[in-house]
Amino acid sequence: MRIVVCIKQVPETQDVHLDPVTHTLQRAGVKAIINPFDLYALEEGLRVKEAQGGEVTLLSMGPPQAAEALREALGYGADKAALLSDQAFAGADTWATALTLAKAIEHLGGADLVFTGKQAIDGDTAQVGPMLATILNIPYVAWARKVTFSGDKTIEVERLLDHGYDAVAVDLPAVVSVVKEINEPRPPSFKAKLKAKKENIPVLTLADLQLAENQVGLKGSFTQVVKVFPPPARGVPQNWTGTPPELAARLWARLQELGLQGC
Repeated sequence: MRIVVCIKQVPETQDVHLDPVTHTLQRAGVKAIINPFDLYALEEGLRVKEAQGGEVTLLSMGPPQAAEALREALGYGADKAALLSDQAFAGADTWATALTLAKAIEHLGGADLVFTGKQAIDGDTAQVGPMLATILNIPYVAWARKVTFSGDKTIEVERLLDHGYDAVAVDLPAVVSVVKEINEPRPPSFKAKLKAKKENIPVLTLADLQLAENQVGLKGSFTQVVKVFPPPARGVPQNWTGTPPELAARLWARLQELGLQGC
């Protein structure tokens, strides 16, 4: 079983700024961590390996310092890792990111099962997973809270919904994005952490993936951030006290003042 887990290094703090020219995040000087949702994806990949056999390969796209996130993730028990790092990849939107990851997976020999986190906490788009599956032309299952095997090449997935879950069965290969309800990530192994410090993490560049420069990074992006701004202030909050009937009457009167009584 060839399992690929896509992880992303993200800023730990929300105190980040946009480049005034490219409108992309300025990450310099900001402490970075593994995207929290990706740790659940990694744990699920490790559990599938333990149950079905095979190996877990980590894949990440980012600047050279993203190798530290891969080393940290190797400490949880993954077998190997690869970093996609090239100046040409900078400024990629979700489509350009998914295309680059897809070509990297093909370059590494393909995968039977690809796990991603539900979304990244910096962009919050949840688009890379389905785009990755679209480019690879394989099934995609979102919001997975449970994955089980029914045969060697078929998985059954419970997908978390607002009011319960539904169950789907898909043939492998497939891409699955997971929610935090799927498992509890294990602590990293001290032995694996020591080994990861010495691990040689290969770096894949534009030339390795046989892509044109206008297909990746900012040049290959169909979307760009034009402007980011805080939402308008909602006014000063008020605290009301009183009995339930008094508060209900006051609330109703306020709704009438605002013309919202019919909402």
